Amino acid sequence: MAVIETTRFPRLSRARHRAIGGFDNFGDHALFFWRALAATPRALTQYPKETLRLIAEIAMGTGALAMIGGTVVIVAFLTLATGGVIAVQGFSSLTDVGVEALTGFFAAFINVRIAAPVIAGIGLAATIGAGATAQLGAMRVSEEIDALEVMAIDSVTYLVSTRIVAGMIAVIPLYSLAVIASFLASRFATVEIYGQSGGVYDHYFSTFLIPTDILWSFVQAIAMAITIMLIHTYHGYNAAGGPAGVGAAVGNAVRTSLIAVVTVTLLVSLAIYSGDGNFNLSG
Repeated sequence: MAVIETTRFPRLSRARHRAIGGFDNFGDHALFFWRALAATPRALTQYPKETLRLIAEIAMGTGALAMIGGTVVIVAFLTLATGGVIAVQGFSSLTDVGVEALTGFFAAFINVRIAAPVIAGIGLAATIGAGATAQLGAMRVSEEIDALEVMAIDSVTYLVSTRIVAGMIAVIPLYSLAVIASFLASRFATVEIYGQSGGVYDHYFSTFLIPTDILWSFVQAIAMAITIMLIHTYHGYNAAGGPAGVGAAVGNAVRTSLIAVVTVTLLVSLAIYSGDGNFNLSG
């Protein structure tokens, strides 16, 4: 006679299993991230050619993406459009209260502290992040990663740590172009479209553009790049279920990295600017 096990509180049991699974998943993430970050020095010394190849691939892309200039053009276009929107909204709103001369201050403040880092992070997640997940996921389901392990090659170092180093290095020139594009778009929209004096715009822009803000903005961009690469490589490295599983891994990674981008922005802003805004605006 078969005995069927029943639980007295099925919903409570399911909730307990979900909680345990969540803790296990968190520990799996943490262990993978630690292994990948700890192996970055070894990736630089053992696989310098692979790291250089990945830097070029991240910056310029491959296939159809390379035809339009790769990640460089994508991120620059996104921040260019964002800088123009900031100028349009800033000039229109400030004109309503008679202080449209402060559009330069608005552009210097918003572009560096908020817009450029967030938009660049979204662009990185949608290009290099999704690409890394798809590449590693395809290697996992075709058993290429298993073949590396059979050949006594540390797959985490060779596939994951090299991508983290490449993303961290490539994001510096990428983000430089992104910030410059946002500055140029804001100035063009304000001076050439709305007709504000170039001298007035440049005066307020240079007065309120604080060099340390740009430095912290680059630190934020590097932190975003590392976070994005960790998330996307984890999902790609652990993909399962054939091509459909690779697609699901890309979707999960993009969703998680978008949340991580705004979270990093919030944490950096709280850490740097919560006590002091780092500028004084007085009449």
